[in-house]
Amino acid sequence: MAAAVPEKTDTPILEPDRVPKHVAIIMDGNGRWAKSHGLPRTEGHRRGTDNLRRILESSVEFGIEILTIYAFSTENWRRPPLEVRLLMGILEMVIDRELKELHANGVQIRHIGEMDGIDPKLQRKILYACDYTKDNTRLILNVAFNYGGRDEIVHAVRRIINAGIPADQVDAALIGKYLYTGDLPDPDLIIRTSGELRVSNFLIWQGAYSEYYATSVYWPDFSKEELHKALVEYGHRKRRFGQTDDQLEAEE
Repeated sequence: MAAAVPEKTDTPILEPDRVPKHVAIIMDGNGRWAKSHGLPRTEGHRRGTDNLRRILESSVEFGIEILTIYAFSTENWRRPPLEVRLLMGILEMVIDRELKELHANGVQIRHIGEMDGIDPKLQRKILYACDYTKDNTRLILNVAFNYGGRDEIVHAVRRIINAGIPADQVDAALIGKYLYTGDLPDPDLIIRTSGELRVSNFLIWQGAYSEYYATSVYWPDFSKEELHKALVEYGHRKRRFGQTDDQLEAEE
């Protein structure tokens, strides 16, 4: 799929072969956005949810094939109960409101994370959404909900043990296959909004060699243009994977 260029003629052009295949986003700053606008946190989460649709559309337009979003972490259970219930309700609302359109637009929804602790009714809706869209190929959307990077690794190790795999056969490649994203390439680019500079237990195995991009823009204001900036910056990076510049140049 060819990469698209925003309408402004002075906007840097995205080179199709430099567009990351897999982008992951830590969608941070809903609460602070609301506070800065004199609004309740609930409105920040609502605006953040609305923004996801715009970023999904832009991701397809720019040629991104896999988008992974950090929607609810295992640590988010520590938030006030009312806010936790709100976040659960938002996911349910998104499934009810957006599922048919996402399916029509070729989006394949996947859940990464634990089901334990999630209300059974919401569990059923998540599983239905994943099954309903499983054959779509235009964009894979990984929704990290009740997700934690350390928990994911523990979960993978337990599965390996339960499979009876001998210790001397366990290596990095095998562990990678047992992660939630085992059949997908690792993220090329991880974006964090709101200005924070930490990974927050997100894709800590898969992101070992990802490029990171941080912006002070809060998630509800992270627009198509802001995504484009991140992709342009990624296009200027040189990914070494432990090699030197001389080695990379020799391979070209």
